[in-house]
Amino acid sequence: MTPKERDEGEPTMMDVRHLRREARTALELAVVGLAPSSITDRLALAAGLFEALAEFPSDSPPVAATLRRAMTTARVALEDWTAWRSQHPES
Repeated sequence: MTPKERDEGEPTMMDVRHLRREARTALELAVVGLAPSSITDRLALAAGLFEALAEFPSDSPPVAATLRRAMTTARVALEDWTAWRSQHPES
């Protein structure tokens, strides 16, 4: 959670864009690095949710209903990816 989210309770669009890019990049690296499917699947889920939500206005009901879940999924998957990658630096 960023300091802005803690202070305001709502993620900014900058926070969302940053997390979206980070999830996409991690997914690409996880695929190339042959990470376990449990990690790549969750990164793909998060990246796919972000891609789908990007098609809607930020104040639309689908975004309101799904954004928090996408962000949580991405954060957990990114933490797991980072842990796996630190244990497998050759990948």
